[in-house]
Amino acid sequence: MLQIAFIRENQEKVITALAKRNIDATSVVEQVVQLDEKRRATQVELDNILSESNKLSKDIGELMKAGEKSKAAILKEKTVLNKEKSKALAETADALAAELLEKLYTLPNLPADIVPVGKTPEENLNVFEEGQIPVLHEGAQPHWELVKKYDIIDFELGVKITGAGFPVYKGKGAKLQRALINYFLDKNAAAGYNEVQVPHMVNEASAYGTGQLPDKEGQMYHDKTDDLYLIPTAEVPVTNLFRDVILNENELPVLTTAYTPCFRREAGSYGAHVRGLNRLHQFDKVEIVRVEHPDKSYEALDGMVEHVKGILQELKLPYRILRLCGGDMGFTSALTYDFEVFSTAQDRWLEISSVSNFETFQANRLKLRFKDKDGKNQLAHTLNGSALALPRVLAGILENYQTPEGIVIPEVLRPYCGFDIID
Repeated sequence: MLQIAFIRENQEKVITALAKRNIDATSVVEQVVQLDEKRRATQVELDNILSESNKLSKDIGELMKAGEKSKAAILKEKTVLNKEKSKALAETADALAAELLEKLYTLPNLPADIVPVGKTPEENLNVFEEGQIPVLHEGAQPHWELVKKYDIIDFELGVKITGAGFPVYKGKGAKLQRALINYFLDKNAAAGYNEVQVPHMVNEASAYGTGQLPDKEGQMYHDKTDDLYLIPTAEVPVTNLFRDVILNENELPVLTTAYTPCFRREAGSYGAHVRGLNRLHQFDKVEIVRVEHPDKSYEALDGMVEHVKGILQELKLPYRILRLCGGDMGFTSALTYDFEVFSTAQDRWLEISSVSNFETFQANRLKLRFKDKDGKNQLAHTLNGSALALPRVLAGILENYQTPEGIVIPEVLRPYCGFDIID
């Protein structure tokens, strides 16, 4: 959530920045500023009446001590009137604050200066590419055919149990999945990330805290009875570990990693690009989250990008990094880099990670602060990234490592798998 003081003092800057997202925010920004002015004016009036009431109470006490009951009675009448006025003003102030918050929730984060202008994914900027795209043997197949051939993932069985988008991993497929999770967690731990296990359901406050609500409620599974949401990413519970927390400056940065299953409705997804592992309703992901000093968050973002690069280099998968344009960025992000792995059998790039800096956007919602050297509370910066999302990494491995004899396991994963080939 954008800070109201910043909007108030930088209206044109906010409107211009959000135009990079192809959003005309003029009307909303004007409404936000007007509501804030009304709220502050109401609060001033309320504070004045409360101050006057406090003074009247003291005066009444003195008059009663002096035996001047008639004068005290007159002042008591004023306090009754003031009580009625203050109640009405407090209700107005609360209503204005709630309306203001609703408006603020509709405004996405401001893109960083280096975010490219653009409306569609085709306008994202390719900033790095590495790895040799393998030449596959004749008769090479996409992963949804390979998993049938080697009986390692069963999509039909998942449909029977639950529905489309909930695959069942079997045998060496299940072991490879577990190997990837452990490998990712070990790599993250070696880089200084503290591993946590977190709930897979969150309350509404947590979903608002990281910006999934109200922006993505249509994509989240919701249990209405208990008003809980299945997490779309570990980012939500992990970042909410720090909700309403005030850190000391010397505690920064805080680095956290977690493995969780993730649940997304993916409403409206259809077509060939969602076949097999390309898009699922339930999938596994290992996440990294950082809480940073504002002066160091972009250096940290670069470090996260290098960390994910290192993992893909060890897996020896061809990949590229895109800097997302304004029109393709997530609601909460100030700057996002997407990692894509090349699926040779499908002849297309598959997104496997997003690494983002949210600056103070999430921290403002979360009330996540740190005490600076002067003892003042400042909003921290939050960052997160996938390291990594498993389905498309697995698809890339199955397709790029396939041979006529079977699917060769990347060398770095063999100690985790306990086997060298799926045959």
